[in-house]
This record gives sequence, C-alpha cells and structure tokens, in this order.
Amino acid sequence: MNPTTPITPTAPVAEGDGEKKTAEKAATDTAGAKDAAERPETAGRLDKARTESAEATEPSDRDGAEQDLDPDSDSDLGLGLDDDDLDDDGSGKESAGLGTAAAAVVSVGLGIVSLTGAWSGRVAAERETLIGQIKTSSGGSAAQQISEIYGDAWHATALVNGIFGLVALLVGCYVLVRPAFGAPSAHPQAGWVRAVAKGGIALGVIGVLVSVGMYFDLIVALPTAAATPAGS
Repeated sequence: MNPTTPITPTAPVAEGDGEKKTAEKAATDTAGAKDAAERPETAGRLDKARTESAEATEPSDRDGAEQDLDPDSDSDLGLGLDDDDLDDDGSGKESAGLGTAAAAVVSVGLGIVSLTGAWSGRVAAERETLIGQIKTSSGGSAAQQISEIYGDAWHATALVNGIFGLVALLVGCYVLVRPAFGAPSAHPQAGWVRAVAKGGIALGVIGVLVSVGMYFDLIVALPTAAATPAGS
C-alpha cells in the first residue's frame, strides 16, 4: 500500500468572518494614522505644509482682488465704457462751456462797436455823401443839399451802429438762456460768463437807443439853412 499524506483539517470559516477581519484591519490602520498625526513631529510637518499652501495661494487671491478694485477696468464701471468714451464726453462739455464764454465776450465787443462806430458805418456814410453830391451837382436848394449830403450819411451811420447794437443784444441774451435748453450740464454756468453777457446786453440796448434817436433826429436835429431875403 502507498503511504498517504496526512491531511490537516482546517477550521471552517463562518459566514461574515472575512468582512469582519477587513473592518478590523481598516480600523487598525485609521487608529495608526491618527496616532501618527498626533505625534509632535508629524503635527509640525502638517502645520508647515498648510502654511506654505496658504502663502502660495494668497498672491493669486490678492491679484484677483486688486483687479476687481481697478477703477480703470470696464467691469467695474458696469457701463461698457472705456477711457476714450469718457474723454469724449468731458471734451464735449468743455467745448460747450468755452463756446458760451466766447459768445459773451463777442457780445461786449459788438456793444462797444455800436457806440463807437465801425469802418462799415463810415463806408456807408461816405457812399450816401457821394450820392448826395451827384444829385445836387446840377443845382439845388440849401435844405436839399443838407439833407442829401449830410443827413443821409448821418442816418446811414446810425443804421449800421444800430445793427451792431441789436446783434450784441441778441448774442448776450443767447448766452443767458442757453443753459435752459438742451441736455442739462453737471456744472453750472460760470458767474463771470453771466456777468459779461449782461454787460454785452446793456451795451447793446444803449447802442440801439442811441442809433434810433440819431436816425429819427430825436437827439440832434439836422442843421437848417437860413432863409434868404426875398429882395436879395
């Protein structure tokens, strides 16, 4: 007979013993990791790693915050406008203010011209004088010569000066009423602009009144020729 190999009996494995052993092993590993984390040297390494990680992420966060607070970015404005659009709006308002200021100065200049006279008035007066001389060259009475040569020239000068005064009056009024029309401005009209415009209006009114008085001979009457004796 052949010798037989002895067979060592094995203990039967009950149902669920494998799962129980696996759970016990996982619990043992977790407890070991916890004990290692509680050790001083392990805790120090973990704290150092957390600190380095925080320092590495802080610059990017800080850069993002600075970008969010950047006043030049379009996202902060919330209107989709860039710097060129803002500059255009500012330049338009500044141009409007300069235009009204220049108009106020022009109004004063025209008012002064209406009182002192201009070369255009002298040219009109000389033209009327020449026409009067032509009309009276073939003869005429003294009254006719005064009216044609002197009176018409006087009236032409007064008419031209009155036109300058009227234009000065209109320009000054435009400067004062301009803020009431169009888009409202964020900045009120400068006080000196209003003062200069009022000065131009005053000069224009005076120029118009003087011109009307001179044109209709209300201030100074035309000279009259002395009547000649009938027997002479």
